Amino acid sequence: MFSHIMLGAADLEQSRRFYDALLGALGIAAGVANKNRYFYRSAAGTFAISTPINGEPACFGNGATTGFAAASPEQVDAAHAAGVAAGGESCEGPPGWRELGGGARIYLAYLRDPTGNKLCLAHRPAKAA
Repeated sequence: MFSHIMLGAADLEQSRRFYDALLGALGIAAGVANKNRYFYRSAAGTFAISTPINGEPACFGNGATTGFAAASPEQVDAAHAAGVAAGGESCEGPPGWRELGGGARIYLAYLRDPTGNKLCLAHRPAKAA
């Protein structure tokens, strides 16, 4: 459905350091520079950060959340800790299990990047056979 997701960055180098740490904890290589952007690529898709090309200030989308998949609760915790250590701000409580209803649950952690974009780190366990 998606080809990529790109978020605005108020300070591109500060955001690069943040995403290199956060996404590195998920096993994704450091961002590759391309003009006023950095691209992070994986088999699952492409994520990018950019200073706005219209020259206006970058800002976060109210109500918007960008989610990143993690292989385990431990990987969620590691990425969340790396993001906070690299200038992000934890939000919506500590990392942990959330009930989805019907016995389903998901392990989540939320934080904001240096520009204020809201991110979610998510681990969905395999369904029991």
